[in-house]
Amino acid sequence: MANFQYVAKSMDGKVHRGMMEAAGESALQQQLKEQGLYLIRSKDGAQAKKRKMLSARQLADFSKSLSTLLASGVSIVRGLEIIADEEGISAVTRSLYMDILADLRKGVALSEAMEMRQCFPELMLGMIRSGEGSGNIDGVMNRLSLHYERENRLKSQVKSAMTYPAVLLVMCVAVVILIVTFILPQFEELFAEMESLPVVTEMLMAISHFLVEQWYVALLVVFVFVLILRVVSKIDRVRHTIDYIKVHMPVVGKLNKVIYTARFSRTLSSLYSSGMPIAQALQTAGGTVGNIYVERQFEQVVAMVRGGVPLSQALREVDGFLRKLSSTILVGEESGRLDVMLDSIAITMEEEAEEATKRLVTLLEPILICLMALLVAFIIIAVMLPIYQSYGAIEGAA
Repeated sequence: MANFQYVAKSMDGKVHRGMMEAAGESALQQQLKEQGLYLIRSKDGAQAKKRKMLSARQLADFSKSLSTLLASGVSIVRGLEIIADEEGISAVTRSLYMDILADLRKGVALSEAMEMRQCFPELMLGMIRSGEGSGNIDGVMNRLSLHYERENRLKSQVKSAMTYPAVLLVMCVAVVILIVTFILPQFEELFAEMESLPVVTEMLMAISHFLVEQWYVALLVVFVFVLILRVVSKIDRVRHTIDYIKVHMPVVGKLNKVIYTARFSRTLSSLYSSGMPIAQALQTAGGTVGNIYVERQFEQVVAMVRGGVPLSQALREVDGFLRKLSSTILVGEESGRLDVMLDSIAITMEEEAEEATKRLVTLLEPILICLMALLVAFIIIAVMLPIYQSYGAIEGAA
C-alpha cells in the first residue's frame, strides 16, 4: 500500500485534492469512483516528499522572475523554461522547475503542478489558484514576490540579531567547561590536604571529575536529553502549552504578539488582494502564524465570519494578536477600503515586528551576561571558600 496525492473532479466539476492510501493507481481510481470522484492526476506521496520546501528567498526569486516575464508578455511555459535555465540555481531546484514544466506542457494548471511537488506553501498555491481564476496571474506573482521578500528580510533580521546572543551563549558554556575541566583539577592536591570541604566545593569537584574522566557519558546524556526534548516538543498537547506560554510571558509575550500580528496581517493582505474570498483567506492566513495556540482559534473566527460577524469583531476575540489589528480592520470595513487598510496594517506591523525583534535581543544580552557572571562567581566562591576557611583555621590555631 502506498499514499497517493491526487487531483480529482466530482460530477458538478468541483476539483478535489488530497492524499489517499491505495495498492496502486488503478485501485486509487476505483476508490475515488466509489466516492463519486474521477481521477485526473496522481503522484506517489513518498516520491513527492523527497524534495524540501523552498526557502523564502527561493520563493521570492521564483515569483519575481515569473512575474516580470509574464508582465512582458511571455507565456507561463516559456517563462518557466527561462527560469529553469538561469545560472545560480541548484540542481535540485532546476529539476523541480523542469518537472513542473513537463506538467505544464501536458496541460496541467500551474497551481496543480506546483502542488504535486509539495515544495510550495499553501499560501502561494492558494494565491496562484485565485490568479488563475481571475486571469491576473502576473499581478499575483508580483504580490507573492513582495510578500516573500519581506518574509525573507524579517527572517534574516532575526538571524542577524540572534547571532551575538548565540555566540555569547557558546562562549559562556566554553568558559565554564574550560574552568571545570582544566583549571579546577590544579586545586585538587590542595583540597586533598584539607580535612573537610564546603558542600559547594565538593559538588564542583564531583562535576569536574565526572567531565574529565567520563566526558563520553556527559555527551551521551546531552544527546539523549536533546533527543527527548525534540520528541516531547512534537507532542500536540505540549506544543499547545508551549505556544500558549509564548503569548502570555511577561515582556516577551507582547513582543511575540507583535510578530504574530505582523505575519498574519501580511498574509491576509496578500490573499485578500489577490481576490481570494475572505473566509478562505482567513483559513490560509491563520495557518501561517507559527503558533499552534493562536492558529487553532481560527476555526471559530472563520465560523463567525461565515455567520455574518464582521471581520474586525471576529479577530478581536483572538488571543495572540494586538488590538490594533482589529481596530484598523474596523476602519477599513466602515470606509469600504478593507484591502487598503489590510495593506497599511501589514506594513505597520512589520515595522513594529522589526523593533520587537531588536528589543527581544536587547533583553537577551544582559540576561546571558548575568548568567555567565553567576556561573563564574559560583565557581570562584566554591574554589576560594575552602582556602579562606583554612586560613581562618590557621589563624585560630596560632
